[in-house]
Amino acid sequence: MSGIKKLAGQTLWYGIPTIANRFLGYLMNLSLPFIFKQPGTTADLTQVYAIIPFLNVLFTYGMETAYFRFSQEEKRRHLYSTLSFSIFFTTILFSICLYFFRTDISNLAGLDQHPQYVMWMCWILFFDTLATLPFARLRQEGRPRKYAFVRVAGIVMTIFVVVLFLGIFPRYLQTHPNSVIRFIYIDTDPISFYLLGNVCGSIFTFLLLWKEFRDLRLEFDIALWKRVMRYSYPLIIVGLGGMVNDMLSRLVYRHVVDLPRAEADKELGVFGNLYRLAVMVTVMIQAFRMAAEPFFFNRSKEENAQQIYARVMKFFVIACCFMFLFIGLYRDVLQWVITRKSREWGEGMYIVPILAMGNIFLGIYYNLSIWYKLTNKNMYGAVITFTGAVITIVINILLIPRLHYFGAALATFSCYLFMMITSYIYGQKYYPVPYAKKKLIAYLVIVSLLYLLHRGLLMISHNWLFDVGSATILLALFVIFISKIERKEFQRLPFFGKYLTPKVA
Repeated sequence: MSGIKKLAGQTLWYGIPTIANRFLGYLMNLSLPFIFKQPGTTADLTQVYAIIPFLNVLFTYGMETAYFRFSQEEKRRHLYSTLSFSIFFTTILFSICLYFFRTDISNLAGLDQHPQYVMWMCWILFFDTLATLPFARLRQEGRPRKYAFVRVAGIVMTIFVVVLFLGIFPRYLQTHPNSVIRFIYIDTDPISFYLLGNVCGSIFTFLLLWKEFRDLRLEFDIALWKRVMRYSYPLIIVGLGGMVNDMLSRLVYRHVVDLPRAEADKELGVFGNLYRLAVMVTVMIQAFRMAAEPFFFNRSKEENAQQIYARVMKFFVIACCFMFLFIGLYRDVLQWVITRKSREWGEGMYIVPILAMGNIFLGIYYNLSIWYKLTNKNMYGAVITFTGAVITIVINILLIPRLHYFGAALATFSCYLFMMITSYIYGQKYYPVPYAKKKLIAYLVIVSLLYLLHRGLLMISHNWLFDVGSATILLALFVIFISKIERKEFQRLPFFGKYLTPKVA
């Protein structure tokens, strides 16, 4: 149980910056409906943040996972130096390529009205990529507190710059029109201040990791680098396929939907905002991945490793079920919040639970994917992800013109469902883990039925008190159900266990 306890503790520490990063980042993005009345205004920003993850996969080319894998058998400082110099060289090379092809990229991505966004994007990628291995080192060495501090500090800097340029400077200039601030503040494109804040946050994060850079040695092991590249190159396909599955709907939306440009931009802005409302599930998955990847590799040599992985999966699915219920049962509350400026922002709100469940499938897939990483069968992961990408592309092209938001949501849901099932089947063949399959499927079905029951009840009586009250009752019923079914498991957990253990008279 000590292993699960440690994983839970580190997930919490990694979760703090992840939640802060995601929540504050989403808060900035969710503030868009309060700042810009027309969703179409934010379409290009949505497009930029859909492109960045694709390029991030190319810039990092699987080095993070490779570092965790090879640190089990190589001298870590030697490995760290070799991989860091590889990242330094390629980051500079890729950034130069982005600069020279910035016009072509902006035209291809539909950013012809804001070509400067490509340069902002280049700087974000440059500093974020250089920070990849230092963050991986902190995770590998079990230093989540510094990881949390640096991540939170970076997002605070981002928020500070955005608030400065969108909130403080405009008001100050109204009373001081001749201030020197006028030379650095250009209000013709306020959306760009979000990117400026991101750049400043990335630079600040890079500077806070200076100690990790200072520890580098001037050494590069070409033989080790070749071994690492043979391991990591399939992870590039996995990463790109994953980005296709996650981001493609936003990248291609306005190109395949059969609408005029202005209407397509509006729908893209709305869809991008709706996608962010799956924030709770996304945060849970991201925080878990930060802690789980080094944990899985470090535990791989233990005799009961498979049993540990099975229990980790169970706790993960239960946590995701609660996240799904929170998003689904309080859907109308979330809709009320984001439509204060304009009702248009709430269009298509019904797709949010579909996206949330799809992301749960993705999180389960990340858990399952440990089998091909531990057995050096990364190409299997590449094939599964690539096939999922094909499914995503086909469904997006076929359904977005007909079903709009719903078609894009179905593409995400179907792709991740396929990847989860396929990875489970192959994983049980090459690295069998005794997952509680029937129980976990039952939990996912139950939370889906509770959500549908709540929507059915609202067809009978739809007022705020009944909406929130019935949602809370259904959520409480699930808490009682889970606490009884998993009582023995929860009794062994730190802190919560003492409340479930019967007192001896």
